[in-house]
Amino acid sequence: MGRSLFVPTNVPPSFSAIPRFGGYPPNQSNPSLLLSFSTKFKHGFQRIPYLSTKVTTTTLCTKAVISEKQYTKMGAESTGPIPPSRLIQVVETAANTGAQVVMDAVNKPRNVTYKGLTDLVTDTDKMSEAAILEVVKENFGDHLVLGEEGGIIGDTSSDYLWCIDPLDGTTNFAHGYPSFAVSVGVLFRGKPAAASVVEFVGGPMCWNTRIFSATAGGGAFCNGQKIHASQTDQVEQSLLVTGFGYEHDDAWATNMELFKEFTDVSRGVRRLGAAAVDMCHVALGIVEAYWEYRLKPWDMAAGVLIVEEAGGAVSRMDGGKFCVFDRSVLVSNGVVHAKLLERIAPATEKLKSKKLDFSLWYKPENYTTDF
Repeated sequence: MGRSLFVPTNVPPSFSAIPRFGGYPPNQSNPSLLLSFSTKFKHGFQRIPYLSTKVTTTTLCTKAVISEKQYTKMGAESTGPIPPSRLIQVVETAANTGAQVVMDAVNKPRNVTYKGLTDLVTDTDKMSEAAILEVVKENFGDHLVLGEEGGIIGDTSSDYLWCIDPLDGTTNFAHGYPSFAVSVGVLFRGKPAAASVVEFVGGPMCWNTRIFSATAGGGAFCNGQKIHASQTDQVEQSLLVTGFGYEHDDAWATNMELFKEFTDVSRGVRRLGAAAVDMCHVALGIVEAYWEYRLKPWDMAAGVLIVEEAGGAVSRMDGGKFCVFDRSVLVSNGVVHAKLLERIAPATEKLKSKKLDFSLWYKPENYTTDF
Protein backbone atom coordinates (compact mmCIF):
# COMPACT_ATOMS: atom_id res chain seq x y z
CA MET A 1 0.00 0.00 0.00
CA GLY A 2 3.02 2.29 -0.21
CA ARG A 3 5.40 3.71 2.33
CA SER A 4 4.54 4.17 5.97
CA LEU A 5 3.32 7.60 6.97
CA PHE A 6 5.69 9.64 9.14
CA VAL A 7 4.10 12.75 10.54
CA PRO A 8 5.52 15.35 12.93
CA THR A 9 4.91 14.91 16.61
CA ASN A 10 3.85 18.49 17.00
CA VAL A 11 0.25 18.93 15.87
CA PRO A 12 -1.69 21.09 14.82
CA PRO A 13 -0.41 20.71 11.25
CA SER A 14 1.65 23.48 9.79
CA PHE A 15 -0.56 23.95 6.78
CA SER A 16 -3.62 25.44 8.47
CA ALA A 17 -5.42 26.03 11.72
CA ILE A 18 -7.02 22.96 13.27
CA PRO A 19 -10.79 23.03 12.64
CA ARG A 20 -12.77 24.30 15.56
CA PHE A 21 -16.40 23.70 16.44
CA GLY A 22 -18.58 26.57 17.48
CA GLY A 23 -16.43 29.48 16.39
CA TYR A 24 -13.08 29.42 18.20
CA PRO A 25 -11.25 32.60 17.13
CA PRO A 26 -9.01 31.97 14.10
CA ASN A 27 -5.86 32.77 16.07
CA GLN A 28 -6.70 30.52 19.02
CA SER A 29 -6.08 26.75 18.96
CA ASN A 30 -8.42 24.27 20.57
CA PRO A 31 -6.00 22.31 22.81
CA SER A 32 -8.37 19.35 23.10
CA LEU A 33 -7.88 18.66 19.38
CA LEU A 34 -4.11 18.25 19.57
CA LEU A 35 -3.02 14.76 18.58
CA SER A 36 0.13 12.90 19.52
CA PHE A 37 1.47 10.90 16.60
CA SER A 38 4.00 8.09 16.38
CA THR A 39 5.49 6.61 13.24
CA LYS A 40 2.92 3.80 13.17
CA PHE A 41 -0.84 4.08 12.65
CA LYS A 42 -1.58 1.31 15.10
CA HIS A 43 -0.76 3.39 18.17
CA GLY A 44 -0.47 6.81 16.61
CA PHE A 45 -3.63 8.50 17.86
CA GLN A 46 -4.59 9.68 21.29
CA ARG A 47 -8.17 9.11 22.45
CA ILE A 48 -10.02 12.39 22.14
CA PRO A 49 -11.51 13.67 25.39
CA TYR A 50 -15.11 14.76 25.69
CA LEU A 51 -15.81 18.39 25.08
CA SER A 52 -18.19 20.49 27.09
CA THR A 53 -21.52 20.88 25.32
CA LYS A 54 -21.40 24.58 26.14
CA VAL A 55 -20.10 26.15 22.97
CA THR A 56 -19.11 29.69 22.07
CA THR A 57 -20.79 30.75 18.84
CA THR A 58 -19.72 33.25 16.22
CA THR A 59 -22.16 36.00 15.32
CA LEU A 60 -23.68 35.56 11.87
CA CYS A 61 -23.01 38.69 9.86
CA THR A 62 -25.06 37.70 6.81
CA LYS A 63 -28.83 38.00 6.61
CA ALA A 64 -30.74 34.76 6.28
CA VAL A 65 -31.95 33.74 2.87
CA ILE A 66 -35.68 33.19 2.61
CA SER A 67 -36.34 30.63 -0.08
CA GLU A 68 -39.26 30.92 -2.47
CA LYS A 69 -40.05 27.33 -1.53
CA GLN A 70 -39.11 25.52 1.63
CA TYR A 71 -37.45 22.26 0.63
CA THR A 72 -37.59 19.30 3.00
CA LYS A 73 -34.66 19.15 5.38
CA MET A 74 -32.54 16.06 4.88
CA GLY A 75 -30.22 16.49 7.89
CA ALA A 76 -30.64 14.44 11.06
CA GLU A 77 -33.03 15.71 13.71
CA SER A 78 -30.27 15.13 16.25
CA THR A 79 -26.85 13.54 16.63
CA GLY A 80 -28.38 10.79 18.78
CA PRO A 81 -26.85 9.81 22.13
CA ILE A 82 -23.48 11.35 21.19
CA PRO A 83 -23.41 15.12 21.93
CA PRO A 84 -22.89 17.29 18.83
CA SER A 85 -19.71 18.80 20.25
CA ARG A 86 -18.20 15.37 20.81
CA LEU A 87 -19.19 14.05 17.37
CA ILE A 88 -17.97 17.07 15.41
CA GLN A 89 -14.70 17.08 17.32
CA VAL A 90 -13.89 13.55 16.18
CA VAL A 91 -15.18 14.22 12.65
CA GLU A 92 -12.95 17.28 12.29
CA THR A 93 -9.97 15.50 13.77
CA ALA A 94 -10.47 12.57 11.38
CA ALA A 95 -10.72 14.85 8.34
CA ASN A 96 -7.73 16.88 9.44
CA THR A 97 -5.68 13.73 10.04
CA GLY A 98 -6.40 12.56 6.50
CA ALA A 99 -5.55 16.01 5.21
CA GLN A 100 -2.14 15.84 6.89
CA VAL A 101 -1.40 12.70 4.87
CA VAL A 102 -2.43 14.50 1.67
CA MET A 103 -0.40 17.59 2.55
CA ASP A 104 2.70 15.47 3.14
CA ALA A 105 2.33 14.06 -0.38
CA VAL A 106 1.09 17.05 -2.33
CA ASN A 107 4.46 18.21 -3.70
CA LYS A 108 5.91 14.72 -4.18
CA PRO A 109 5.71 12.35 -7.17
CA ARG A 110 2.44 10.37 -7.34
CA ASN A 111 2.11 6.61 -7.61
CA VAL A 112 -1.03 6.40 -9.74
CA THR A 113 -3.07 3.29 -10.51
CA TYR A 114 -6.47 2.94 -12.20
CA LYS A 115 -9.90 1.76 -11.02
CA GLY A 116 -11.22 2.30 -14.56
CA LEU A 117 -10.06 3.70 -17.88
CA THR A 118 -9.74 7.24 -16.46
CA ASP A 119 -10.69 6.75 -12.78
CA LEU A 120 -7.50 7.20 -10.76
CA VAL A 121 -6.42 6.09 -7.32
CA THR A 122 -3.12 6.89 -5.59
CA ASP A 123 -1.25 5.59 -2.58
CA THR A 124 -2.25 8.85 -0.91
CA ASP A 125 -5.97 7.97 -1.17
CA LYS A 126 -5.31 4.69 0.64
CA MET A 127 -3.00 6.17 3.28
CA SER A 128 -5.41 9.01 4.01
CA GLU A 129 -8.28 6.57 4.49
CA ALA A 130 -6.16 4.40 6.79
CA ALA A 131 -5.32 7.42 8.93
CA ILE A 132 -8.98 8.48 9.12
CA LEU A 133 -10.07 4.97 10.06
CA GLU A 134 -7.62 4.90 12.95
CA VAL A 135 -9.23 8.02 14.42
CA VAL A 136 -12.73 6.60 14.00
CA LYS A 137 -11.82 3.20 15.48
CA GLU A 138 -10.02 4.79 18.42
CA ASN A 139 -13.07 6.85 19.36
CA PHE A 140 -16.09 4.94 18.05
CA GLY A 141 -15.04 1.36 17.48
CA ASP A 142 -18.65 0.13 17.26
CA HIS A 143 -19.65 2.49 14.42
CA LEU A 144 -20.17 1.45 10.80
CA VAL A 145 -17.88 2.90 8.11
CA LEU A 146 -18.33 3.26 4.35
CA GLY A 147 -15.07 4.31 2.73
CA GLU A 148 -14.42 4.95 -0.94
CA GLU A 149 -11.34 2.73 -0.93
CA GLY A 150 -12.11 0.22 1.83
CA GLY A 151 -15.84 -0.31 1.45
CA ILE A 152 -18.02 -1.31 4.41
CA ILE A 153 -16.33 -1.90 7.75
CA GLY A 154 -17.96 -2.51 11.13
CA ASP A 155 -21.31 -3.41 12.65
CA THR A 156 -24.38 -2.77 10.46
CA SER A 157 -26.54 -2.64 13.60
CA SER A 158 -24.95 0.71 14.50
CA ASP A 159 -27.10 3.83 14.08
CA TYR A 160 -24.00 5.71 12.92
CA LEU A 161 -22.48 5.41 9.46
CA TRP A 162 -19.25 7.24 8.61
CA CYS A 163 -18.99 8.12 4.90
CA ILE A 164 -15.34 8.78 4.07
CA ASP A 165 -13.79 10.16 0.91
CA PRO A 166 -10.09 10.27 1.78
CA LEU A 167 -9.20 12.27 -1.33
CA ASP A 168 -12.09 13.76 -3.28
CA GLY A 169 -10.75 14.96 -6.62
CA THR A 170 -7.95 12.43 -7.04
CA THR A 171 -7.34 13.39 -10.67
CA ASN A 172 -6.87 17.03 -9.67
CA PHE A 173 -4.48 15.95 -6.90
CA ALA A 174 -2.49 13.81 -9.35
CA HIS A 175 -2.03 16.84 -11.60
CA GLY A 176 -1.45 19.36 -8.80
CA TYR A 177 -4.66 21.18 -9.77
CA PRO A 178 -6.13 23.01 -6.73
CA SER A 179 -9.58 21.45 -6.39
CA PHE A 180 -9.48 18.44 -4.06
CA ALA A 181 -10.37 17.71 -0.47
CA VAL A 182 -10.75 15.22 2.35
CA SER A 183 -14.42 14.66 3.18
CA VAL A 184 -15.84 12.99 6.31
CA GLY A 185 -19.57 12.85 7.01
CA VAL A 186 -21.44 10.89 9.70
CA LEU A 187 -25.03 9.73 9.33
CA PHE A 188 -27.32 9.04 12.28
CA ARG A 189 -29.96 6.54 11.21
CA GLY A 190 -29.30 7.42 7.57
CA LYS A 191 -29.35 11.21 7.85
CA PRO A 192 -26.32 13.55 7.93
CA ALA A 193 -25.50 14.52 11.52
CA ALA A 194 -21.96 15.94 11.37
CA ALA A 195 -19.54 16.82 8.61
CA SER A 196 -16.10 18.18 7.85
CA VAL A 197 -14.39 18.92 4.54
CA VAL A 198 -10.76 20.01 4.34
CA GLU A 199 -10.29 21.80 1.01
CA PHE A 200 -6.84 22.26 -0.50
CA VAL A 201 -6.35 25.72 -1.97
CA GLY A 202 -3.50 27.58 -3.64
CA GLY A 203 -1.41 25.36 -5.88
CA PRO A 204 2.09 23.95 -6.27
CA MET A 205 4.57 25.62 -3.87
CA CYS A 206 1.81 27.53 -2.07
CA TRP A 207 -0.63 24.91 -0.79
CA ASN A 208 -2.92 25.75 2.11
CA THR A 209 -6.27 24.54 3.41
CA ARG A 210 -9.59 25.76 4.64
CA ILE A 211 -11.76 23.62 6.87
CA PHE A 212 -15.54 23.44 6.56
CA SER A 213 -17.71 21.84 9.24
CA ALA A 214 -21.33 21.49 10.29
CA THR A 215 -23.59 19.65 12.71
CA ALA A 216 -27.31 19.08 12.24
CA GLY A 217 -29.04 22.18 13.58
CA GLY A 218 -25.72 23.78 14.56
CA GLY A 219 -24.87 25.90 11.52
CA ALA A 220 -21.99 25.71 9.05
CA PHE A 221 -18.48 27.05 9.56
CA CYS A 222 -15.34 27.72 7.58
CA ASN A 223 -12.13 28.03 9.61
CA GLY A 224 -14.28 28.67 12.69
CA GLN A 225 -16.35 31.46 11.12
CA LYS A 226 -20.05 30.95 10.47
CA ILE A 227 -20.95 30.96 6.79
CA HIS A 228 -24.11 31.39 4.73
CA ALA A 229 -25.13 30.70 1.16
CA SER A 230 -25.60 33.65 -1.19
CA GLN A 231 -28.79 35.66 -1.58
CA THR A 232 -28.69 35.86 -5.38
CA ASP A 233 -32.22 35.24 -6.66
CA GLN A 234 -31.73 35.29 -10.43
CA VAL A 235 -30.22 32.50 -12.51
CA GLU A 236 -28.91 35.17 -14.87
CA GLN A 237 -26.79 36.56 -12.02
CA SER A 238 -25.66 33.15 -10.76
CA LEU A 239 -22.38 31.29 -11.07
CA LEU A 240 -23.12 27.57 -11.26
CA VAL A 241 -21.14 24.35 -10.91
CA THR A 242 -21.71 20.81 -12.13
CA GLY A 243 -19.80 17.56 -12.53
CA PHE A 244 -19.52 14.58 -14.88
CA GLY A 245 -18.86 10.96 -13.97
CA TYR A 246 -16.51 8.55 -15.66
CA GLU A 247 -19.31 6.58 -17.35
CA HIS A 248 -20.39 8.31 -20.56
CA ASP A 249 -23.99 7.12 -20.59
CA ASP A 250 -27.40 8.80 -20.99
CA ALA A 251 -27.05 10.66 -17.68
CA TRP A 252 -23.69 12.03 -18.81
CA ALA A 253 -25.16 13.16 -22.15
CA THR A 254 -28.17 14.74 -20.43
CA ASN A 255 -25.92 16.73 -18.14
CA MET A 256 -23.87 17.90 -21.11
CA GLU A 257 -27.07 19.42 -22.48
CA LEU A 258 -27.87 21.00 -19.11
CA PHE A 259 -24.33 22.39 -19.04
CA LYS A 260 -24.94 24.05 -22.42
CA GLU A 261 -28.38 25.37 -21.44
CA PHE A 262 -27.23 26.96 -18.19
CA THR A 263 -24.10 28.36 -19.80
CA ASP A 264 -26.42 30.35 -22.06
CA VAL A 265 -28.61 31.73 -19.26
CA SER A 266 -26.22 32.24 -16.32
CA ARG A 267 -22.91 33.94 -15.61
CA GLY A 268 -21.22 30.64 -16.27
CA VAL A 269 -21.03 26.97 -15.36
CA ARG A 270 -17.84 25.61 -13.85
CA ARG A 271 -16.67 21.99 -13.69
CA LEU A 272 -13.99 21.64 -11.01
CA GLY A 273 -13.97 17.88 -10.41
CA ALA A 274 -14.47 17.51 -6.65
CA ALA A 275 -18.06 17.25 -5.40
CA ALA A 276 -17.31 18.02 -1.74
CA VAL A 277 -15.43 21.18 -2.75
CA ASP A 278 -18.23 22.26 -5.09
CA MET A 279 -20.85 21.93 -2.36
CA CYS A 280 -18.72 23.83 0.14
CA HIS A 281 -18.42 26.66 -2.37
CA VAL A 282 -22.24 26.85 -2.44
CA ALA A 283 -22.26 27.01 1.36
CA LEU A 284 -19.58 29.70 1.32
CA GLY A 285 -21.71 31.83 -1.00
CA ILE A 286 -19.22 32.09 -3.87
CA VAL A 287 -21.38 30.05 -6.26
CA GLU A 288 -25.15 29.66 -6.27
CA ALA A 289 -25.70 25.98 -7.08
CA TYR A 290 -24.18 22.62 -7.92
CA TRP A 291 -25.71 19.47 -9.40
CA GLU A 292 -24.54 16.06 -10.57
CA TYR A 293 -25.75 12.56 -11.40
CA ARG A 294 -24.29 9.31 -10.07
CA LEU A 295 -22.42 10.53 -7.01
CA LYS A 296 -21.74 8.09 -4.17
CA PRO A 297 -22.58 8.54 -0.46
CA TRP A 298 -18.96 9.37 0.42
CA ASP A 299 -19.03 12.15 -2.20
CA MET A 300 -22.10 13.81 -0.70
CA ALA A 301 -22.57 13.00 3.00
CA ALA A 302 -20.48 15.91 4.30
CA GLY A 303 -21.15 18.50 1.61
CA VAL A 304 -24.95 18.33 1.64
CA LEU A 305 -25.11 18.94 5.39
CA ILE A 306 -22.72 21.88 5.15
CA VAL A 307 -24.92 23.43 2.44
CA GLU A 308 -28.14 22.88 4.37
CA GLU A 309 -26.67 24.29 7.58
CA ALA A 310 -25.46 27.32 5.60
CA GLY A 311 -29.07 28.10 4.68
CA GLY A 312 -29.10 26.37 1.32
CA ALA A 313 -31.45 23.79 -0.16
CA VAL A 314 -30.81 20.16 -1.08
CA SER A 315 -32.94 17.90 -3.30
CA ARG A 316 -32.70 15.22 -5.92
CA MET A 317 -32.44 16.44 -9.49
CA ASP A 318 -36.09 15.57 -10.07
CA GLY A 319 -37.01 17.82 -7.15
CA GLY A 320 -37.76 14.96 -4.74
CA LYS A 321 -36.58 14.61 -1.16
CA PHE A 322 -32.89 13.73 -1.03
CA CYS A 323 -30.96 11.11 0.90
CA VAL A 324 -27.25 10.34 0.61
CA PHE A 325 -27.93 7.02 -1.10
CA ASP A 326 -29.66 8.77 -4.03
CA ARG A 327 -28.10 8.89 -7.50
CA SER A 328 -28.58 12.59 -8.15
CA VAL A 329 -28.24 15.77 -6.15
CA LEU A 330 -28.95 19.48 -6.56
CA VAL A 331 -27.73 21.90 -3.90
CA SER A 332 -28.26 25.64 -4.09
CA ASN A 333 -28.56 28.81 -2.07
CA GLY A 334 -32.28 27.96 -1.81
CA VAL A 335 -33.48 31.06 -3.63
CA VAL A 336 -32.73 29.87 -7.18
CA HIS A 337 -33.51 26.21 -6.48
CA ALA A 338 -37.00 26.17 -8.03
CA LYS A 339 -35.81 28.08 -11.09
CA LEU A 340 -33.01 25.59 -11.70
CA LEU A 341 -35.43 22.70 -11.33
CA GLU A 342 -37.57 24.13 -14.13
CA ARG A 343 -34.87 22.82 -16.50
CA ILE A 344 -33.18 20.10 -14.46
CA ALA A 345 -36.28 18.19 -13.28
CA PRO A 346 -37.81 17.55 -16.75
CA ALA A 347 -34.44 16.37 -18.06
CA THR A 348 -34.19 13.97 -15.12
CA GLU A 349 -37.74 12.71 -15.59
CA LYS A 350 -36.90 11.98 -19.22
CA LEU A 351 -33.97 9.83 -18.05
CA LYS A 352 -36.29 7.97 -15.67
CA SER A 353 -38.67 7.30 -18.57
CA LYS A 354 -35.76 5.59 -20.32
CA LYS A 355 -35.60 3.17 -17.36
CA LEU A 356 -32.29 4.56 -16.13
CA ASP A 357 -31.72 3.23 -12.62
CA PHE A 358 -32.34 5.87 -9.94
CA SER A 359 -32.82 3.47 -7.04
CA LEU A 360 -30.82 3.90 -3.84
CA TRP A 361 -27.29 2.55 -3.97
CA TYR A 362 -24.32 1.85 -1.67
CA LYS A 363 -26.65 1.56 1.32
CA PRO A 364 -25.17 -1.10 3.63
CA GLU A 365 -27.41 -4.14 3.98
CA ASN A 366 -29.34 -4.17 7.27
CA TYR A 367 -28.33 -0.57 8.10
CA THR A 368 -31.34 1.05 9.77
CA THR A 369 -32.54 4.44 8.51
CA ASP A 370 -35.35 6.85 9.38
CA PHE A 371 -36.60 7.05 5.78
